[in-house]
Amino acid sequence: MPDTVKVGVIGVGKIFPAYVQGCRAFSILELDAVADIDLARAHQQAAEHGVPRALSVDALLADPAIQIVVNLTVPKVHTAVSLAAIAAGKHVYSEKPLAIARAEGQQILQAAAARGVRVGCAPDTFLGGGQQTCRKLIDDGWIGEPVAAVAFMAGHGPESWHPNPDFFYQIGGGPLLDMGPYYLTSLVNLLGPVRRVAGSARASFSQRIATSREHFGRRLPVEVHTHVAALLDFASGPVATLITSFDVWSANLPRIEIYGSEGSLSVPDPNIFGGVVQVRRADSAEWSEAPLLFDAQVGRGIGVADLAHALRRGRPQRASGELAFHVLDAMQAVEESSAEGRHVLLESTCARPAPLPLNLLRGELDGRGNP
Repeated sequence: MPDTVKVGVIGVGKIFPAYVQGCRAFSILELDAVADIDLARAHQQAAEHGVPRALSVDALLADPAIQIVVNLTVPKVHTAVSLAAIAAGKHVYSEKPLAIARAEGQQILQAAAARGVRVGCAPDTFLGGGQQTCRKLIDDGWIGEPVAAVAFMAGHGPESWHPNPDFFYQIGGGPLLDMGPYYLTSLVNLLGPVRRVAGSARASFSQRIATSREHFGRRLPVEVHTHVAALLDFASGPVATLITSFDVWSANLPRIEIYGSEGSLSVPDPNIFGGVVQVRRADSAEWSEAPLLFDAQVGRGIGVADLAHALRRGRPQRASGELAFHVLDAMQAVEESSAEGRHVLLESTCARPAPLPLNLLRGELDGRGNP
């Protein structure tokens, strides 16, 4: 068994409990400390979730025992926090998006390369049972050669339920930057990197009205596009349609479907780790549910565990900074296309992340006997 890798978390917002639970499913990770700009809140969350230490952000970054910093801050400060962790010699795993602008993402990757540390980034949902089953079905030729895809995230925004909805409508928010990483990361995992994009985007309403219990009736100014439609040309050939929206009350749309020369694949919600996978072959009269071939009982934190295993074994991590930067590049290019009225060629690319091996025991990521 390898030694454990000590993890410190910066940011104890709404997603924090999910990371605590997800990280603890992997014995390689030791959740050692938490920090937050609100130190009292860090102490409260540490006590509630059984984390040994609550520290200031500076103290956590200065602690030589912490090897991986998990950055769970709001998007507009992802870059500053990640750069501070890198400067302190820590490996970083960031919540999505990697940054809110392409130049900031490049700065993170360049700083990490110069410091000799690694960058990982959410989402890691593509490592769950549903998405990995879809990956194997495509790789094994069940739908033949992929030729097209669709992906839809259509809802009416988080102001009805989120305790801090403001940042979703501020620079760094919006449906594309908030939810697009799940869909684009899934598509890159299934089809490979994107070559070219086109997009149209609008801000449908100048303000939103919060209806959550904490903020009922409060008006939220809108600084970002809230409905974004994109066309994506993949380097391997397929053309995909992507819509992300906070302006839709209801819709009967698939999450993701992949269309191939020999059939079609229905991919589950990329914001979860399980879901129903369905295949309809060209010679079939109906859809068939495919059993999940990988563990769907994992959670947010599997990407952190994969980074830890990658460090121990000297292999690439799957939820990598390069993958996250390529997704960020694609999203910013969609916005540029809408503003400029042209296709945008992506300058970045990335390796398609390695699939998980079959027959993993729970808590493993590198095959039986290789925890």
